[in-house]
Amino acid sequence: MAMNREQRRYLQKQGQMDDEGNPIAQRPDRTNTAPSERVGPVQYVGEVRSELRRVTWPTRSEVINYTIVVGITLAVLTALIALMDWGFGSLIFELLRAGGN
Repeated sequence: MAMNREQRRYLQKQGQMDDEGNPIAQRPDRTNTAPSERVGPVQYVGEVRSELRRVTWPTRSEVINYTIVVGITLAVLTALIALMDWGFGSLIFELLRAGGN
């Protein structure tokens, strides 16, 4: 297998190759390959509820304010896009009408 200097240096840093470029035979580390422990549905739901108790939820007034801001932004952007659509449509229509004569 042909390797460039970069690959060889990387493997040497990792301890997988000696200074002469020969691979070092290593036994695979089997201690880190243990499967992760799965939890049951009851424990999972309990952990989710525990996490949700730690969440800082917004107050009612904050939710109302955010909803108003989103509504106004949505209305303004919708009006802007509709105005641009109407303007470009009229421009194209006029260009087509002028080109046909």
